[in-house]
Amino acid sequence: MQVNLAEYINKNKKIIENHLYRSIEAMKIPKNLKDSMLYSLQAGGKRLRPILLFASYESYADNIEKVLNTACALEMIHTYSLIHDDLPAMDDDDYRRGKLTNHKVYGEATAILAGDALLTHSFELVTNDPLLTDKEKVFIVQLLSRASGASGMVAGQILDMEAENKQVSLEKMEEIHRLKTGKLISFAITAGAYLANTNEKQVEHLSSFATYLGLIFQVQDDILDVTGDPEKLGKPVGSDSGNQKSTYPNLLGLEGAIDIKNKYVVLAKEALQKAEVRANYLEALTEYFTERDH
Repeated sequence: MQVNLAEYINKNKKIIENHLYRSIEAMKIPKNLKDSMLYSLQAGGKRLRPILLFASYESYADNIEKVLNTACALEMIHTYSLIHDDLPAMDDDDYRRGKLTNHKVYGEATAILAGDALLTHSFELVTNDPLLTDKEKVFIVQLLSRASGASGMVAGQILDMEAENKQVSLEKMEEIHRLKTGKLISFAITAGAYLANTNEKQVEHLSSFATYLGLIFQVQDDILDVTGDPEKLGKPVGSDSGNQKSTYPNLLGLEGAIDIKNKYVVLAKEALQKAEVRANYLEALTEYFTERDH
């Protein structure tokens, strides 16, 4: 089955954003906190993680309404991580997606609290979901907390900070990115498949696919940090190198980074083929991750 990927992304992006904004706007919380949360949610993200969750689910089932809250919870966690990443104590970035970062507009204290609020509200979205069984809620909360917490994204951030100004091995860099970037991507794929009632073998192959997809995403990010258009990226090129971060081009050279990305693509497609998906959404998104220019 052929898919129109641009149409698929745009259609689902609107569904996700409408639900995201309504969810925050309905909260009875201090106005400054709500404004700060909405500022970062509305800062023009591509919504790739929730769209991946939709694509995984729709590879086996219909009715994306069932996974809408879970997908939005994932985007809230991703957004919280960006707010905290940009803080002076972390990456100290003034701009993200072409706009001033949250703490530059609302101050560091409010930015921290807005990130905290997005993180905690994400779990509330899942546990209050009327379309999920109690068993599904427990599974999703466990999976999401592991993916985003001390054994997932947060661990990757710590390792990334520790690797600054150091020459790390390829194996170490892969470990950092499997955790920092890959765990939320893996959550998207695994959660979508689980809620579509796939079998164990399919989840196993999809998990392997997700690992390589996360690495593809990161390598392409690193390549764009060297070759990208600052206007499309919404930030200056070379910002990761400027922050003394370990990147694939720094370690392998630009050609070497492209070569290893192509290797990950082959391995991702092999794993996806074994997962017996009924639609090509995930394959098309793999191509998009590989060739994206921002």
